[in-house]
Amino acid sequence: MEYIKLTKENITDEHICCAISNNKDVQVASKKAWLSDRFDDGLVFIKADARGKCFIEYIPAEKAWAPVEADDYMFIDCFWVSGQLSGHGCGRELLEMCIADSREKGKKGLFVISSEKKKPFLSDPKFLSHMGFKVCDSAEPYYTLMYLPFDENAAVPKFKESAKHPKADDNGFVLYYTSQCPFNAKYVPIMEKAATDNNIPFKCVHINSAEKAQNAPAVWTVSALFYNGGFVTHEILSEKKFLSLAEKLCK
Repeated sequence: MEYIKLTKENITDEHICCAISNNKDVQVASKKAWLSDRFDDGLVFIKADARGKCFIEYIPAEKAWAPVEADDYMFIDCFWVSGQLSGHGCGRELLEMCIADSREKGKKGLFVISSEKKKPFLSDPKFLSHMGFKVCDSAEPYYTLMYLPFDENAAVPKFKESAKHPKADDNGFVLYYTSQCPFNAKYVPIMEKAATDNNIPFKCVHINSAEKAQNAPAVWTVSALFYNGGFVTHEILSEKKFLSLAEKLCK
């Protein structure tokens, strides 16, 4: 498989795997803008030279959009191989490129947010374990932090204590989210409208900087939905799923 590294010079012409469409699509525009703003922070996005979901995205831990402590590590913030490109060794190849690049840059190792069991949007813990990653920390209700040290004496990454027990201060639904995932550009407005149309208390908090993300109330900042202060889900919801959830919780 051939791979392409996105840069400021080619990002306009290349698709971004997770949202394959033209640049006028709100999801594509949102994601490309987010990526372009992160390249100067050291973010790397490598994808298969094919139309499909096959890419890895990583950034130095100091610039990570997550409440973690892992100086001199590289944070894998998105890693996705699926569909027709899965089962052909692409995941291993992408990870090996990430490892080689991170070693060359003098990093102590890699780390990634996963879960106790495979969940949507989170990296597969079974695959990561197979590739040598180990669990080094956990956070409620099901998150794990997995790491691959290059030096056995390297400090172990960890979640910030402030995010290990996710909670929000407001009543009703509160959604914390970033523009890292293109799906938010489509589905957040859909959820907002559904809430308004059905008189459901709903508030959005757009996390728009690494500093805010590193002090977020949940470890997965891409999407964290709360209801009456309690954590509900990290998944990005369609209108149907949101209304179904609201019907259960608002009784």
